[in-house]
Amino acid sequence: MQAGLDDAFALVAGRFRRPEVRQRARACLGGLLSGLERKNGWSLAEYAGEATPDGMQRLFNAAKWDVDGVRDDIRTYLMTHLGESDAVLVGDDTGFVKQGVRSAGVQRQYTGTLGKVANCQIGVFLGYASSRGRAVLDRELYLPRESWIAQPERCAAAQVPEQVGFATKPQLLQAMIERAIAAGVPFGWVTADEAYGDNGPLRRHLESHQISYVLAVSRAHQITTAAGKVRADVMAAKVPRSGWQRLSCGPGAKGDRRYDWALIATDSPAHRLLIRRSLSNPRDLAFYLCHTPRPVPLQRLVEVAGARWTIEECFQTGKNEAAFDHYQVRLYPAWYRYITLAMLALAFLAVTRAVLDPEPAPPASTSGLIAISANEIRRLFALLTRPPTSRSRILHWSRWRRRHQTRARHSHYQRQQLKDR
Repeated sequence: MQAGLDDAFALVAGRFRRPEVRQRARACLGGLLSGLERKNGWSLAEYAGEATPDGMQRLFNAAKWDVDGVRDDIRTYLMTHLGESDAVLVGDDTGFVKQGVRSAGVQRQYTGTLGKVANCQIGVFLGYASSRGRAVLDRELYLPRESWIAQPERCAAAQVPEQVGFATKPQLLQAMIERAIAAGVPFGWVTADEAYGDNGPLRRHLESHQISYVLAVSRAHQITTAAGKVRADVMAAKVPRSGWQRLSCGPGAKGDRRYDWALIATDSPAHRLLIRRSLSNPRDLAFYLCHTPRPVPLQRLVEVAGARWTIEECFQTGKNEAAFDHYQVRLYPAWYRYITLAMLALAFLAVTRAVLDPEPAPPASTSGLIAISANEIRRLFALLTRPPTSRSRILHWSRWRRRHQTRARHSHYQRQQLKDR
């Protein structure tokens, strides 16, 4: 596994011009996949055998390296092992809960990660799902208009480039899809949740490029029919009993994800409304607007709708196994640097899984083995590559942390005394 990670890093090594930065990035990648409880600048530096966290923090904040070039190399790496012409591009965003107000893009905003409003950053991601695996291809940090873009001094303090303007989440997703197209990424579909499906400009952009999509839309979404515009949920109420088909949209943790599905024509031959109904609660409905320049079987539309969950799996694996949300950086460029290296760690897990299990495994018997998971691969990597340590090194880092905490506490007390005067 160490050799496999070395091979993956070799693809991006040329993006780091200085050898010490290159070596630190490789050490950081190993740390992200290690068994460390938390993977921030301090712990990654300690794991790498460094005397202080200064160098690891420079890797994220100040060292010169081509972060977008690394992103492009990750994309090439993934396409080599996972690429398929009928694959699905999956768009979604996820929240990174933060304390304070100085992290780029942070504000109180809704995040589906917690299902509520919280002080957090929002990252928009482009996933890739094929029969060979799934991973994350691209990323963008969402910067709110009023609290960030409209405050140039705040942006400058977080090192947000002057040319970066406000972009909605659908616009960020569109930019990433355009990059994938320009790079020749093989895919046949785009899917995303209703925050993106309800966005008309994004849908029209995909349609103008003759890209097929299955986008979730809200129940209030207006569907254009021969009789005029009708809400999606109103159309669902008119589906006869014979209009529903029970189909699986793909395997889940507890077996096939089976629902009842109905497909309704619109006034456009290229557009149809797909409705999903829960088996346990028939009032639980989900709606998808489908655009297909050519006729497509219902089963394939259902599978593409089900592929939307793959990016949720990527987020879960990325946070649990590749430390997507462990970072403590605040600067705008530093967010991209940390997340991009974490994406490389996640890509390594996805590719290793595809190599070890090139064909989808049948359900295992009670005496057999299930397919190897990203969690198991990361655990094996951590056990097999655990670096040697010593008592003196452990005590050195204990003293360093306590000195730093002493200085931080002293500074806090001084600030508090000034406030009390």
